[in-house]
Order: sequence, then C-alpha cells, then structure tokens
Amino acid sequence: MAQNELIWGIHAVKARLQKTPHEIIEIYILKNRIDQITQEVILQAEQQGISVNALDRNKLDQLANNEQHQGIVAKCRLSKRFTENDLNYLLDQITESPFLLILDEVQDPHNLGACLRTANGAGVHIVIAPQDRSAGLTPVARKVACGAAEETPFIQVTNLARTLRQLKERGIWLYGAADEAQNNIYQTDLKGPIALVLGSEGKGLRRLTREHCDYLISIPMLGAVSSLNVSVATGVCLYEAVRQRSLK
Repeated sequence: MAQNELIWGIHAVKARLQKTPHEIIEIYILKNRIDQITQEVILQAEQQGISVNALDRNKLDQLANNEQHQGIVAKCRLSKRFTENDLNYLLDQITESPFLLILDEVQDPHNLGACLRTANGAGVHIVIAPQDRSAGLTPVARKVACGAAEETPFIQVTNLARTLRQLKERGIWLYGAADEAQNNIYQTDLKGPIALVLGSEGKGLRRLTREHCDYLISIPMLGAVSSLNVSVATGVCLYEAVRQRSLK
C-alpha cells in the first residue's frame, strides 16, 4: 500500500498546511505563477521547512491526472483516516446536540466533496458513508471540499445498517430524504440530536437504509423536475436544520 498521496487545489493544500503541515513532503506549483495566494503558500511552506518546486503545466497536469489543480499540487504522507472504531469516541466529544450527515452510496467524488464542504459550513459534526459503492476521500473530493475534508471527520463504515442502529441506540434520530415522503423538511422538527440521511445520485436511499430511518422527509419540488442533485439536496436539508437549530 502506498504511503504517500497527492492532493491538489489551493484550498485543499492550504488546509493541509494549516492543520497538518508535518504530513506534507513537497509542494509543486505552476512555473512563473506569482499571484498573492501562491506567494502565501510558498511562505507558509518555507516556514514549515517544506520544499516548493516549480513545474511547467504539462508536468503539473500529469501529477494531477489532468484534473483541475489550480496550479498547486502537494505530495503528502497519508493522513489519518477515521474508521467506524472511532465513531463512539467522536460522538463522545460532541458537547451539543449531535448533528450528523449520512451519505448512502454517493459515488461521484465531486458530489462527496461538495457535500463535505456544505456539511462543514453547516456545522455538521461527522459525515458517514458506507465503504462499498461509495466515493472516498480522493484528491478530487478533497479539492472540491475546499479544505472541509481536513476539518470535518469523514467515516466510511463496513455495515451502514449496523451503524444506523448504533446511532439510534445513542439517541440520535434518523431523518431520511425521500421524494415520496409525505412530510417535507419545513414541517419537520430538526432541532434535536439528528442525522440527515441522503441517498445516491440515481437510486436514492437503499431499502434497508430507508427502513432504519425514524422518519422520511421530502424537499418540496414546485417545478417540472422531480428531484435535485444530491449535493444540492444536502445543502437544502442541512441549512433548514441550521435555521431551526439557531432559533432562540
């Protein structure tokens, strides 16, 4: 198993520099790029004793597998990955009503990254997904997450149904998003210890996941389209919960 990984994108690299600079081995930037953000990265790297090398665009593109890298790539030691064994510990550290996001087989790393970014902005404590048939923390997901992957714990579990039962035993209510649900998110009390559960891009929640939810809720669709992209739906659901939880 490789002991190093590549990450790219300005926010992903800056987040790693700020949070775990000891994990960064080397940084590569686009040759002749001299904008303020790049200079800030170079200064932070030098302060941490991290070497910075300038590469031409072709070499940088190759490192980033021709993905959008924004002119910066970092070679890092593998960062800590949370596992399901860490779940109880992480839950024990929460000092307010738990606010979790569960993604059931979201497979597009762009969608995962967008969900992580929104989850971090909304103050979600933990994001959970199954290991199988789900996107993981790839460089693309990290780049789209804009630093949220370094801040919000992301756990992939071997048995999502078992994890859902574990959460319920801890008093966390599970609200699954489903198009056909009679109650919509604006009619639902989301102020307590909750986990919002959203399904995959094409099929939504799996049957077993749906059966483990305490309530099913929908997003009102008033136009011609019948559903939203999972990352958009995640944002709608999370921020309705934020609105309710911020009420005095």
